Amino acid sequence: MQGLNPFARGQGDRGRPAPVRHAPLRPEPTPQRAARRDPAPSRLAYRLNRMMLRPIMRRLVHIGIPAFLAVLVAGIWLSDETRRANLTGGIDSIVDKVQHREAFMVKMMTIEGASPVVDKGLRAMLPVALPASSFDIDLDNLRERVLKLDAVEAVELRIKPGGILSATVTERVPVVLWRHARGIELLDKTGHRVASATSREVRKDLPIIAGEGADRATPEALALIDAAGPVLPRLRGLERMGERHWDLVLDRGQRIKLPPEGALQALESVIAQDRAQAMLDRDISVVDLRQKARPVVRLGLEAQNAIRRARGQPELDAEGNPIDKAAIAKANKNSKKI
Repeated sequence: MQGLNPFARGQGDRGRPAPVRHAPLRPEPTPQRAARRDPAPSRLAYRLNRMMLRPIMRRLVHIGIPAFLAVLVAGIWLSDETRRANLTGGIDSIVDKVQHREAFMVKMMTIEGASPVVDKGLRAMLPVALPASSFDIDLDNLRERVLKLDAVEAVELRIKPGGILSATVTERVPVVLWRHARGIELLDKTGHRVASATSREVRKDLPIIAGEGADRATPEALALIDAAGPVLPRLRGLERMGERHWDLVLDRGQRIKLPPEGALQALESVIAQDRAQAMLDRDISVVDLRQKARPVVRLGLEAQNAIRRARGQPELDAEGNPIDKAAIAKANKNSKKI
């Protein structure tokens, strides 16, 4: 009995080939995929990208760097002295040709609003050799020179079409005469000097003020003159005393001494009393209002002598000294004998 080997050939299977035993199939190795790239940038690249997105960096790249390169090239080119001289000369020549074109030439000067005296002074103060280029005329400097004239309050200088240098002048208007130790001057409403006067007769229509420092108090003096309407025909002027207060001087030698503060109100009170009692028509030489609580009225010489005669007292002379009638009579008697 043959073995139980199932693969053993039997007698009937001798003509058949033996079955081929195949080795088990091994799975083919899978190809390894390439490592995927991380889409996130590195930290340095991220910061650079963020920095380039800033407006200032974009301006630096588009403007700053080209400008720097241009300046660098220009500096290298201008480092040569000959090139610099040629460039400067060319620019000056072009500028000079443009500035002296016919359209920019000033050929004449006109002055408006000025009196003949001021007009003559202005032309002397504006030594502009015409024709001249408008670029060579410094209007600001000319304006400062014109304003140095006492009679000029304001001036407008401009170059009009047609090559005309126009000066429009506003003159100061004299409103008062100021008499001081150095002479007589005309002042405007602010106390600014306008011109000199040879005498009072030059402008009889203007009131007169006197004393040192009176020019600095001109606005106050004008206010007092306006308030003195009823006695204005008798007004001879205002005198500044000690640069502190005003004396209102009337005809017949009368004086109204006003206080340093509240002078206008004090004058108005005197005017009111004069209207009510005709105080200033009496023989009064001084009305002293410097002390508001104690006003003082000083009688004139005739009124004082009338009172002294009534009292049996000797009369006073112009200097306020008692008159010795006996001595006068004796002197007259001796003179007759001679």
